[in-house]
Amino acid sequence: MAIGSLVAERITPRVPTLTAILLALAAPDARASFLEGEALDTMAEVVSWIVLIVVPIGVLWIFWLIHVLPEKIAEKKGHPQAPAIKTLCLLSLAFGGLLWPLAWLWAYTKPVMYRLAYGTDRVEYHGPPGTATVEPTEDRRDKADEGRAG
Repeated sequence: MAIGSLVAERITPRVPTLTAILLALAAPDARASFLEGEALDTMAEVVSWIVLIVVPIGVLWIFWLIHVLPEKIAEKKGHPQAPAIKTLCLLSLAFGGLLWPLAWLWAYTKPVMYRLAYGTDRVEYHGPPGTATVEPTEDRRDKADEGRAG
């Protein structure tokens, strides 16, 4: 029984190796594509047009969407300097994105002296995005101060 187990241990490692070799020899020829002839040429032409036209347009569209994010954030937060942030975003497009981090930071900062000058630090934008109709709105703290005084 001890001799049989020794023989089995010597043969067992060789069986998977021999099986792999036989399967490799019996396999059909490998092909790089499932298409042949004219179908392969047509598919290559379609893929090349997609890569040359659709992908760059998509990349430019995504680049533009990212560059107008500070403008959208500033309008959503009622930032009083949103038109200037919009201008900085457009300049950032012209300068290859170098000014974009400044526009992003500016959109999230609160103006320092604006509240002192105008009595509020929020501006409400009326109309479609991009219009210049701007009206200062009352701040909640102003209403609370009026309620205490009255």
